[in-house]
Amino acid sequence: MPAVTADTLTLPRVPQPDSARRREVLSVTTAPSGFEGEGFPVRRAFAGVPPATLDPFLHMDQMGEVDYAPGEPKGTSWHPHRGFETVTYIIDGVFEHQDSNGGGGTITNGDTQWMTAGAGILHIEKPPEHLVMSGGLFHGIQLWVNLPRANKLNPPRYQDIRGGEAALLSSADGGALIRVIAGEVAGHSGPGATFTPITVVHATVGPGAALELPWNPDFNALAYILAGQGAVGDDRRPVHKGQLVVFGPDRGPDGPGGRLGVTADVKQPADEPNLEVLLLGGRPIKEPVAHYGPFVMNTRAELIQAVEDYQAGRLGAIPAARMPHASGPTKHPRRRR
Repeated sequence: MPAVTADTLTLPRVPQPDSARRREVLSVTTAPSGFEGEGFPVRRAFAGVPPATLDPFLHMDQMGEVDYAPGEPKGTSWHPHRGFETVTYIIDGVFEHQDSNGGGGTITNGDTQWMTAGAGILHIEKPPEHLVMSGGLFHGIQLWVNLPRANKLNPPRYQDIRGGEAALLSSADGGALIRVIAGEVAGHSGPGATFTPITVVHATVGPGAALELPWNPDFNALAYILAGQGAVGDDRRPVHKGQLVVFGPDRGPDGPGGRLGVTADVKQPADEPNLEVLLLGGRPIKEPVAHYGPFVMNTRAELIQAVEDYQAGRLGAIPAARMPHASGPTKHPRRRR
């Protein structure tokens, strides 16, 4: 799991949060497995969690971790979106993106593509041809972030965020590497520009190390375990790969503050040497959500309009010089356990 690595002893350190309070752990759920697009394996990270708890986040898939044989890598066909943003973060492997608004490119270890669908867009995501031919390791995250009513019909936008642009920090004791992709941690901001105030962090916590981060009191708080095993909360509730932690709101008696805490077990699985965790938080939008497939609006009437606009070609056109998508019989690749 390379993503972006660095020597934590040379990075700015996040001081130990002033608040003595950790946010309470409300739930720990295990993501069920499935297949997406043309057959690539995913874990549905938010399955079974009440949508109001996730707001402003809508959906998240852990793509892989999977070791493809030659001919197995899969992607998606051309498809539409309206009313939200898709954030694709690649940890291992390579993915290509193209959209009807002119955005696109290749993203690889530690890169992020941030696509604001807004009023509507068509796009495709797929492994490059050389990866289809050779096979190889693939692992990433796709996150859907809701847009407020005022921004749902904004013009589409694409952000190509290179892995080296993320703000790199160290925990107070140097035991964890913190990558800030969007939002802010202890005064350090990530490169992702967002309509809804959110924070997205990927942290690598070494065996036996603890990570304590200050957290915006107005934000909700989620932790998804990408790899490894550890514990969360004051009661050291055990967590492992493929589990989502939902933390409670900041309701301390001594004013705003609070912090998020995760601790890595001293002994980790042989093929997962560290606790890898994705930390997410955002200011809830608190607006009605109407969801139908690739469209997320506020009302059923707006969903009907989105479908009609798509069928009429008003969400964009597939470029003439377009990337092909992988085809052929669907195989179920080997997921890493």
